[in-house]
Amino acid sequence: MPAHLTQYLVMLPLLAWMVWRRVSRQFGRQPIRRKRMIFRIVMFAIIGGLLALGGFHHVALAEGLFGGALLGGALGLLGLRLTRFEVDPAKGDCYVPNPWIGALLTVLLLGRLGWRLMVVWPQMQQASAAPGAMPPMGYAASPLTMLVIGVLVGYYIAYFSGLLIHHRRFQRTHSGTATAL
Repeated sequence: MPAHLTQYLVMLPLLAWMVWRRVSRQFGRQPIRRKRMIFRIVMFAIIGGLLALGGFHHVALAEGLFGGALLGGALGLLGLRLTRFEVDPAKGDCYVPNPWIGALLTVLLLGRLGWRLMVVWPQMQQASAAPGAMPPMGYAASPLTMLVIGVLVGYYIAYFSGLLIHHRRFQRTHSGTATAL
């Protein structure tokens, strides 16, 4: 087996585990964990910013990323409106994300990954047939891929920011009722 294909054997189980975690967090009651959400907002902002730097060389990539971020932000606000908030005696302030939006984002991500893999696979096969040849990197420069990444970045920044705002309001109202008693 060629050396560059062994990387994919390592990455595929890791990717499957990450997708499983992501799917499990889109359904059912989730506790609000402020530090994790703040960390995720910062990480998505950094990832979006670093990917936007690629737009200096290819404007179409930046357009895809920013267009996706706008769509994702709007979808995040819609997701907040459709999110149910609950109070669990053990977990405290919790939220139940809308399963349809979670399913849509998961299908969008997996569909795009699957499509890119189908496009890239013949290129990887050709590269493995020619010893010493590097696989072409043109597959990474896709405005549609950047659009999907932008949707995810915009969605999670808007959604987690909204959840944190809700949680702050929740804490204020519950600390006010506790002192009034």
